[in-house]
This record gives sequence, C-alpha cells and structure tokens, in this order.
Amino acid sequence: MALNFTVNKNAFLESLNSLQNICNKKGTLAIISNILIESSDGGILLTGTDLEVGLQLFVSAEVYKEGSLTLPSKKIFEIVRESGSDSISVEEMENSWVIIKAGLSTYNLAGMSSSEFPEFPEYQPDNFISLECHYFLELIEKCIFSIANEQENIYSLTSVLFEKEKIEDRYFLRMVSSDGHRLSIMQKEVFTNLEKMELNEVTLIPKKGLQEWKKFCENRDSVDISFEKKQLVIRDKKAIMVIRLKHGEFPQYSAIIKAVELTNCLKINRIPFLESLKRINIFTEDIFHTIQLNIDKGQMILSSQNADLGNAKDELSITYEGKPLTLGFNCRYFIETLQVMDCEIVDAYINSNSSPCLMKSEEDNGFISIIMPMQL
Repeated sequence: MALNFTVNKNAFLESLNSLQNICNKKGTLAIISNILIESSDGGILLTGTDLEVGLQLFVSAEVYKEGSLTLPSKKIFEIVRESGSDSISVEEMENSWVIIKAGLSTYNLAGMSSSEFPEFPEYQPDNFISLECHYFLELIEKCIFSIANEQENIYSLTSVLFEKEKIEDRYFLRMVSSDGHRLSIMQKEVFTNLEKMELNEVTLIPKKGLQEWKKFCENRDSVDISFEKKQLVIRDKKAIMVIRLKHGEFPQYSAIIKAVELTNCLKINRIPFLESLKRINIFTEDIFHTIQLNIDKGQMILSSQNADLGNAKDELSITYEGKPLTLGFNCRYFIETLQVMDCEIVDAYINSNSSPCLMKSEEDNGFISIIMPMQL
C-alpha cells in the first residue's frame, strides 16, 4: 500500500538531522544512503544505517495510508530544512516516487523500494539498565580524541575499550583509548547496580559508534543501555540505536601506567600551559608537531622551529624541584589532552629525558593521560 502522511516540520527535521551522519557515508550499498520511512502506530518510524551504526526514531504524524519506502537522506533533509511551511506532506506514487508538499512548494523525489533496505538488528529486550547520560558524555569526551584513525595498523586501536569494575560495593565504568603514541583513561563511579551489564572479555566500541552515542545522549537526561555479544543497544521511549562492537585484543594499559613512577612531579597551571602550547604550535612542522620542553626548577621553556618559516620560544612558571629535563613531544597531543581536562592545576610526571609524560589532577578525578616522547 502506498504510504501517505503529514508531519510537523520541526519534529521531522530534528529526526532527519540525527540520521545524516549515519546515512551519508559512502558505502558499497546504494540503499544505505537512504532513510527508511515506515508507518507506525500514531506516526512514522525513520531508520538509518551504515551497517556499523543503526538508528531508529519515532516521529508523531498523521498517517492516511500505511506503507513503507526509502528516500535519499541528504535530499529529504535539505527539502524539509529549506521549507517555509510548518507541516510536510509525503505521498508515495508509482515506482517509489513521492510527491512532497510544503506550503506552496511541491517536490517530486525518487526513492527506492523498502524491500532492499537492511533489516534493523534484533536485540534482547530484558537486559537493559537505565543510566544518566552525563556518565557517558564525560567518559566519551575524555577518550574519543585519542582513538587511532581507521588507517592504523593495529585494528583494535580504532575503537575505545569499555570496562566495568566493582570495588567492594562500588561500581565503576571505564573507557580507555590509544593511538599507539598516547593513552587516555577515564573512570567514573556509577551509583547504579551494574550486575545486569554483561560485557565481553574485551568490549571494543568503534569511534563512529562513540560519536553517535554521544549525540544520542546530548539532549537526553537518561537512556536504557544493553551490551550483547556483538552489539551495544541504547534506547529511550522514541529512539533505538544499535552499535556493532569490534573484536580483538587491546594493549595492557595498566602496565603502561605502572611504568611511570609518580615521584618526579611538575605542577602546571592548565590554561597558561594550553595557551603557551597553542602559540608554540604555530611554528611546528605540520606532520609531527614537534616541540622541545626544557624543564628546570620553577620554569619550563617551550620551543619549536620550522625549516621554512622560523621558530618560537615561550617561558612558563611551574612548580618543580627535580633535576633538569629536555624532552621532545607532539604539541597537538598536549593541547588535545588539556582541552578536555577540567582543572586549574595539572600534575605532570616525567621520570627522565626519554620518559613518557603522565598527566592527571586531583580536581579531575578518574582521568589519566600518558603521552609518549619524541626523539629530538
């Protein structure tokens, strides 16, 4: 039966916007650049997938004829966004074409048959735990920036490691990410019983899934969440997201943390340090962003040079009583770490001229960053 409905523009647009990043990925299947639209009780269901992340959203609508069809994600979004009308009418015609009416505007848009669209993943309805979104938002923000890019040789580093831990009667959630040159760890205490949360021995969530999970949580107070062997399911009353998990090994990050002795400590004001790094970064080489840090009692001198453009030097007051150190680091790694930290004073631990730098703060409970040095 040919689908025919009228829907509020703003509600339709909000849901279409949520699906854009999922549907507009270049894939081998042409159909996944489309959105599946189905009639549902009291409205329509919109579904998008890139075969790694699937999102299904319910939108209240006046449905005159039940049915299903798929329409190009980007084009239907642009039509609705530019419409000057408060309501949008969609009527399916022959051969998956639709007529879209918005005020005095009329559009003819070619769709594709819904029979070609991938099935939305099935999931177990009984294993969900309700958790407040702020837990996930903070965990993701503190780790997503140091996940490896897709071209990374170590497949598992293109994902974040997700763990839970029970210490006495307290529950903790933890995310860990690394691109092989730096490591970010964020741990949060959760005041909810996590016994029902069943994780794999190694639970890896891909970066794309993490980005969409963050977007899903941004406008919500809480979500229901369930981990299955091959997928993570997140839902509320009007939306369901399914993220396909990756499988593999992840580096033994606890051994990396233990390798840094917490004895030789620099105390640095975060904002002045961040501003200094941004200035010095202007003269770093584009690929490696190499800077030199000369550390001595009470001061740090940051310097960079570019063979074609020149050089820069900046001086920073710090609290430090150890022996002099000279190290090279990727400036961008420090900038990205300091931008997600939430504190005034950063504690930086460096053991020697060839040691990694471990950063944390008493004000930023649960967060640790380790940055590997570079050869000068």
